[in-house]
Amino acid sequence: MYLTWVLLLAGLALAPPSIVLAQASRADDELAEARRLNQEAATLYSSGKLAAAIPLVQRALAIQEKALGPEHPDVAASLDALAGLDRAQGNYREAERLYRRALAIREKALGRGNPALVLSLNNLAGLYRAQGKYAEAEPLYRRALAIEEESRGPENLSVAASLDNLAGLYRAQGKYAQAEPLYRRALAIGEKSRGPEDLDVAASLNNLAGLYHAQGRYAEAEPLYRRALAIGEKTLGPEHPNIAANLNNLALLYAAQGKSAESEPLQRRALAIQEKALGLEHPDVATSLNNLAELERAQGKYAPAEPRYQRALAIREKALGPEHPAVAGSLSGLAELYQAQGAYAQAESRYRRALAILEKALGPEHPDVATVLDSLAGLYEAQGKYLQAEPRYRRALVILEKALGPEHPDVATVLENFAAFLRKTNRAAVAQDMEARARIIRAKRAEIAPAK
Repeated sequence: MYLTWVLLLAGLALAPPSIVLAQASRADDELAEARRLNQEAATLYSSGKLAAAIPLVQRALAIQEKALGPEHPDVAASLDALAGLDRAQGNYREAERLYRRALAIREKALGRGNPALVLSLNNLAGLYRAQGKYAEAEPLYRRALAIEEESRGPENLSVAASLDNLAGLYRAQGKYAQAEPLYRRALAIGEKSRGPEDLDVAASLNNLAGLYHAQGRYAEAEPLYRRALAIGEKTLGPEHPNIAANLNNLALLYAAQGKSAESEPLQRRALAIQEKALGLEHPDVATSLNNLAELERAQGKYAPAEPRYQRALAIREKALGPEHPAVAGSLSGLAELYQAQGAYAQAESRYRRALAILEKALGPEHPDVATVLDSLAGLYEAQGKYLQAEPRYRRALVILEKALGPEHPDVATVLENFAAFLRKTNRAAVAQDMEARARIIRAKRAEIAPAK
């Protein structure tokens, strides 16, 4: 990096001073404009206006490439920002290209062990994780963690963030025993570095609580979620948008236990906070609407649930585009609602559209694709359309076993659903084998959690 600056200064020395000053002044003005564009884009992004932010970052990127050259670290920062916008809109292929270019720039300019590489590594790994490409994500997360530990020491807050990322990957794969010590270590680092009431500590508490939630360790998850919520309210105030995320976490924990009376007021409060802070058409508002609709559907309150699902769908289509994976989530919720009411034709069309979106955006072997296939199979089964149901159960099972491994809880769920179908179609022996396998998976997962 020093040599680059020496060469640059030597080149400037060859030009007359007046020209040098004019060129430097013009370059400074252009780079200041690039910074302004990026800041404006960040504001639009935080408001959920993703499509409006993209051309601003593209302009900033073009300015930087012209002023600094295509391989300058500042160019990498704009590439990261543009990739993040593409990822948020479900444009994963373009996001990957941009993230890879940013990583290559930083590796060439800064060296393979520089801490500045961690951002690129985590960004690319996060993209792969979102796509279900767990085997590709893990070495990137591990490399980021190793760089942080070597450059900053094992108890630095940046190390805690990398630990959280790797633990989250293991959690997504159902590798709970591998995830827990990483989450605990990240929490300990945060508490030691920043004290027990820091926002980074709250994030680690939410992560660990989410792991317990996924394992059904609800009694252990609740105090962690509550402590994270209290930290957020004290630090940010009770109406900050981040508080809504904490409220939703706790609400979903109660919903998982069938505690609708405890869950609903938290979800309503989260929705009110987001609508006030972010506006009525922000994607985060859609998430809260979807959560509340799910709760109402589970309670059989179909009349209020449907317009919430519809509104969430409309927000996501407008903000994220009609082929974003989040749109598929709203469609699946609507489909489940219609199925519960016996409106099978309406349910099928939503499931099919959700499936098409996910296959296009995430690929045909993503776990989310399997989830919709399992639901669609259940819909056909409910109608007695067994020839249409069976291949979808089989495909869902194959996808999950390949993506998540044969002992993931989601595999057990499909095994149970498929077994019930097989019993209905007079194949009790095969069903019994699947049920036994599902019981083994559930039992192994129970062994991971300490006795309550």
